[in-house]
Amino acid sequence: MRKIRISPALRLLVLCAALAGCRQEPPAPAREPDVPFVVTPQEVVDEMLRLAGVTRDDVVYDLGCGNGRIVVTAAQKFGARGVGVDIDPQRIKEANENARLAGVTGRVTFRQQDLFDADIREATVVTLYLLPDVNLKLRPKLLADLKPGTRIVSHAFDMGDWKPDRTVGLRVAGSEFTIYSWVVPGR
Repeated sequence: MRKIRISPALRLLVLCAALAGCRQEPPAPAREPDVPFVVTPQEVVDEMLRLAGVTRDDVVYDLGCGNGRIVVTAAQKFGARGVGVDIDPQRIKEANENARLAGVTGRVTFRQQDLFDADIREATVVTLYLLPDVNLKLRPKLLADLKPGTRIVSHAFDMGDWKPDRTVGLRVAGSEFTIYSWVVPGR
């Protein structure tokens, strides 16, 4: 039997061709997102995390995480661990890239998942930038799944008749922002 010699360059070309054939686009969301993606200004992110009292002992979950800015900031500036959940595969791809660029991939995870199905029991802080009706729909899950003492912070929208423990107004570049915070009560 004769041995065929393949040059390293040809091996590389074959490997690249094989990998290119295996490359897949991220799967489409199972359903349309509940909210449009709108970037939270960095100053608002910083204030949300300060208002929640985030420390390196926290696990911050961002439901509807978009590009991962809140989770990345929690890891980078506060030393926390973080989990971002978003239904849109493109947002998850961006979030993972942002975590890589920030050097926090060992402290954060992003999951392409419906936020209503996500297991959030590990969270000590939950951040939200959703819409009023989505917050109201999510509220029973937050109260059922989160441990008493877990902090919840929402950019722009409250939780209806569940009055916030604190409300902070913030002015950034001439625009007004409101941040609401709650602590999950004892059962």
